[in-house]
Amino acid sequence: MISISRKMAEFVHALQFEDIPHEAVHTAKRSLLDSVGCALAAVGNEDMQAVYRFIEKLGGIPEATVIGRDIRTNALNAALMNGLLIRALDYNDSYWQQDPSHPSDLIGTALAVAEANGKTGRDALLAIILGYELEMRWCHAAEPGIREVGWHHASLTQFVSPLVAGRLYDLDIDQLVAAVGISGCSHFTLGGVVAGHLTNMKNTADPMAAQAGVCAALMAREGYTGPVEVIEGKEGLIEVLNHVRWNTNELLRGLGKEFLITRCSHKPFPTMKLTHEPITATLKVCTEYGIVADDVSDIVVETTTRTADILADPGKYAPDTKETADHSLPYVIAAAVLDGKILPTSFSDQRLRDPELRGLTKKIKVVANPEIDALFPNIKRARVTITTASGQQYTAQTDVAKGDPEDPLTDDEIVAKFHANAEERMTKQHMDEIIQATWRFESLKSVSDYMALLITPGLNRATM
Repeated sequence: MISISRKMAEFVHALQFEDIPHEAVHTAKRSLLDSVGCALAAVGNEDMQAVYRFIEKLGGIPEATVIGRDIRTNALNAALMNGLLIRALDYNDSYWQQDPSHPSDLIGTALAVAEANGKTGRDALLAIILGYELEMRWCHAAEPGIREVGWHHASLTQFVSPLVAGRLYDLDIDQLVAAVGISGCSHFTLGGVVAGHLTNMKNTADPMAAQAGVCAALMAREGYTGPVEVIEGKEGLIEVLNHVRWNTNELLRGLGKEFLITRCSHKPFPTMKLTHEPITATLKVCTEYGIVADDVSDIVVETTTRTADILADPGKYAPDTKETADHSLPYVIAAAVLDGKILPTSFSDQRLRDPELRGLTKKIKVVANPEIDALFPNIKRARVTITTASGQQYTAQTDVAKGDPEDPLTDDEIVAKFHANAEERMTKQHMDEIIQATWRFESLKSVSDYMALLITPGLNRATM
């Protein structure tokens, strides 16, 4: 029988740009612009400066550009750095069914490998779309998702990244299968990276799984082999992660015919995706009834069991890192009430220590609602009830967060988000050049020309 990884490899090897609907291509360019903006917003962050130093010390053949800095390194290092920049603020796009994912975590890999191989914009765009189609299908394959039994979704990305890189390295089908086998048995990630007190690894896990795919593709190109049934074979994924029910048909369903990329969400808030419905409901009730922080006696947030477990454990009530705060439902709800919005600046060191915000956080109770559980993942309902000091109660409920396919960010809103993210790094003219190059990305003769636009003036080795 043909293995699952071979069927995936055959799809990756055969798909041509002309086979992809216009809507999917346009969505990929929206996600690219959104991701580049997220990366540019993160280049000055202290944690990113540490990784810049790390990447520069690694050296490497100067074949790929690192976003933000005037640094070129090998594709392996660039894939990690660029993927991490995209992921750093938890602001890049998201897809959540049984399992969550951030498909744009693979964009850094596609850009790095495409540039290293002298590929065109069309080549890179095809690889990006391939990554989305495979990554998003993995979110449907296990019930409950592997996140529910303690594994991070980077454990699934490791099966996709070698195919994204492999297509750009022009691997044949056997080499693509080998790359999946090499990567897919070597990079399982514990869910502990997003549990309790969060560290820099929260943002790093998936970019490292994306980087692992570049390594695997390079090894396979040299003739190295890996297990061909790493998914369904003896002691493979399905046999080892047996606390879930696997439906591997979901991995192949509609490949090349139904393009799931159009179902991905773009984030209006730089926070963990499950916070978006509660934030939306909070802003709705505050706006509709004119509630301000001084009015609040207490706030009850009704949500799913998994949301309450992940985002409202005791460690989330006094977050002291950005990584913990953007995964803290009490924190983001308090910030939404106080500020009427959630931006990257909502997680500055000064904001984390704000006594007013911390005081409001203590008034928030997160409740797991079994009725809401029963709707998930098809409906991601959240209900927020605010009781005022006078004893009045006001409630708002939402099933759809802004940015979801049912209420998507418009192209203008994607552009506005890019401007907001990049405006501290470059001039309006420079930003407009990036926007225009992204909208015509499939016509670019060289990805290198695009990557050159992503170097921010004044942010180079001398300022590190």
